[in-house]
This record gives sequence, C-alpha cells and structure tokens, in this order.
Amino acid sequence: MVGTTRALIAALVAALATFSAIAQDLQVHAACRDGAPHGAYELRASDGQLRVAGAFNRGKRTGSFIFWTRNGVRIAHIPYDEDRVSGTLSLWFLEIGSGGDPAPKLQAGFAAGHRNGVTRSWYPNGQPRAIYRYETDQLGDARAWSTAGVLLPESEAQELALRDREEDEKYYASLDAIVAGHLPACDKPSPRPGRTAASMLDIIAEPRR
Repeated sequence: MVGTTRALIAALVAALATFSAIAQDLQVHAACRDGAPHGAYELRASDGQLRVAGAFNRGKRTGSFIFWTRNGVRIAHIPYDEDRVSGTLSLWFLEIGSGGDPAPKLQAGFAAGHRNGVTRSWYPNGQPRAIYRYETDQLGDARAWSTAGVLLPESEAQELALRDREEDEKYYASLDAIVAGHLPACDKPSPRPGRTAASMLDIIAEPRR
C-alpha cells in the first residue's frame, strides 16, 4: 500500500504541474435580473477560450456547470437544481485518453445537495478504483481495488471512502469558489461582461486519487 500511495502522490504532483500555469485574466459573460445573475454564464480567458459554462436562474445555479483547463481539457461537470448539486457529478483526468477524450476519474450521484446512489472512481489507466453506495450522505456498501486490480478488504474500502469524500468536497469547493469569485456585477447599472482578476482555475488541485 505504501508503494501505491507514493505512486498516486507522484501522479498527483505531475497532474498539478500540468494544471498549474501562469494565471490569466478571465472575462465574465453573463446577465443580471433583479440584482442577481440570470441566464447563460460563461467564463472565458483573455484569448476567448471557454473555461466555465453554466446558467443561473435569478441568482441560483441551474443545469450543468462544465469546467475546462486552459488547454481545453474538460475536467468537471456539476449538475445543479435550485443551487444544489443534483444528478451525476463527473470528473475527468487531465490526460487525454486514446479515444481523444479525457479519461473518466469519478462519477457520483447526488440528490438535493446530498450524496445519494452510486459513486464510482477509476485509475488513470481506466481500471476500476472504487464503488461506493450512499443514501442521503450515509455510506453503505464500499468496494475498492488496488492499482494491480486486487480487491481490498472491506475495512480498507470504508476508510478509503471517507478519505475520498473529504478530498472530493475540497475540490468541489474550489470549483464553487471559481464561479463565486467571477460573478457579473449585478449591483451596477450595466450588465456588460466584466473583466476579473487572475483565475483560481489555473491553480486548484485535483482531488487526491
């Protein structure tokens, strides 16, 4: 397990080195209604590249929010309903797979902001890493595998589930902070797109896997 942990840490450091780059100014493209963000939301780099896309309904996130790296790699899809995560949240690795798409990293079911249903994760090579089942934030079944494909004892799988959830929630919070820190200036008369300071999107870390 020590070797596996070191390998995962090394992979994380490598991914973070790729993901971290010189921060760039971002431009918010969004409108307001009654003093709150409303309608389509986009966050673009100074060169026009799309970094975040989503939508607001009178200040509440609604539908899909999708995040991309500065290199155009999709890294996260977070579904919202009335500003709460609802549906299947998906994360991807930074590396592009053989089919030209990023390899899946995590799929987690949510209902009204709570973990609910099946959570699945994978190793970068596509092998299954873990399968957890939640019911309204309560962990039920937990199965996990080593990088060699060996099924881990249930106690280890349960401990891994707790660690994963802690790291995942930190990552979700970092994505939330990107949007929260780049909102349209709805308290001003003009709803024109606003230019913001340097982006957190270039410096946030992936959840440890």
